[in-house]
Amino acid sequence: MEAHLTEWLNLSIRWIHMIVGIAWIGASFYFVWLENNLNRANPRDGLSGDLWAIHGGGIYHLEKYKLAPPQMPDNLHWFKWEAYTTWLSGVTLLMVVYYLNPSLYLIAPGSDMAPAMAIAIGFGSLIVGWFVYDLLCDSPLGKQPALLGLVLFVLVIFAAWAYSQVFSGRAAYIHTGALIGTIMVGNVFRIIMPAQRALVAAIEQNRTPDPVLPAKGLLRSRHNNYFTLPVLFIMISNHFPSTYGSQYNWAILAGISVLAVLVRHYFNTRHDSNRFAWALPAAAVGMICLAFVTAPSRQGGVPNAVPTSPREQSIEAQQAAAAPAEQAGNSQFAEVHRIIKERCAVCHSAQPSSPMFSAAPAGVMFDTPEQIRQQAAKIHAQAVASQIMPLGNMTQMAQEERDLLGAWIDKGAPIN
Repeated sequence: MEAHLTEWLNLSIRWIHMIVGIAWIGASFYFVWLENNLNRANPRDGLSGDLWAIHGGGIYHLEKYKLAPPQMPDNLHWFKWEAYTTWLSGVTLLMVVYYLNPSLYLIAPGSDMAPAMAIAIGFGSLIVGWFVYDLLCDSPLGKQPALLGLVLFVLVIFAAWAYSQVFSGRAAYIHTGALIGTIMVGNVFRIIMPAQRALVAAIEQNRTPDPVLPAKGLLRSRHNNYFTLPVLFIMISNHFPSTYGSQYNWAILAGISVLAVLVRHYFNTRHDSNRFAWALPAAAVGMICLAFVTAPSRQGGVPNAVPTSPREQSIEAQQAAAAPAEQAGNSQFAEVHRIIKERCAVCHSAQPSSPMFSAAPAGVMFDTPEQIRQQAAKIHAQAVASQIMPLGNMTQMAQEERDLLGAWIDKGAPIN
């Protein structure tokens, strides 16, 4: 029952996180599009531009003031809770999935790190990361946006690398996303909203607004805009073990982030000119290149796989490894079946014996030989190439067992 309730808690928080995240990102994308598409030719007095649009059977006329209307409205909508609830739900999800059972998802297999230390590093790094970012933005670098952006990119990728040294690949990616998300919501809470409040207060008091705060808010808003696509990738990355499960997962994240920023820059600037029209095809080519260089080797083992610690190899597993991998095939399926049953089917079964799950994760089951054969590609991706499964290597799958599975799959995964 506990596993069932945990699963539904995970589902509920994840759903909330997705809903409010869509609201936040959707509003951000919409206002960037609106700003870039305003008609600024001969605007009425006091306006910087307007835009006509049709949607949902209605025609809309939107106007942007240079500063403010002659009379401030009684009901002025503020876009803030979308950001706050996205962060709050995200941190709650981080706690439920990674911090309630750190040995399962958070700590790297074979690591001696204490769970409390891992949690402290994970959550503490989010706080430290915000203050480092804030100090950099307020430093002289803040007056050189391009250089500041490069420095921030290097620091984020350094954080991804550092996370990968102490956490599982999946946790390293999620904490990198949480770090970026913390920076983004910190920008809204600490910089953008205070700047907007100061602007409204100055207008209501008939004072000249201080130009410093709006300038800071604009810089942070631009950062949030370019952070968006890398964060969205990280949110879906746990479905793709060839990224976070690689030995060079931090480098893969760096490459995808560069492509994401390139795509975002194209959409941010396409209203001005077609100077960056090459960005989309370049990003497509970049993704193809990343898919090629991250492809696992199917011969002679898996050289790029994350090594398994000797402590993870049980005596039984070492005995099972005595059969040479090159003999994997029909005669080896009995041994493959044993490995899958002992190392994988404790969770991936119609009736999991692991107390962690009340149902087979992702609906993947290994109860019959045919089910095992049908999932051979996934077995290779997650247990052989990336070695992210079993979770936390809690069933102690040995390297020799992984090699045997890989050799059997290379033979075509025969079961009879």
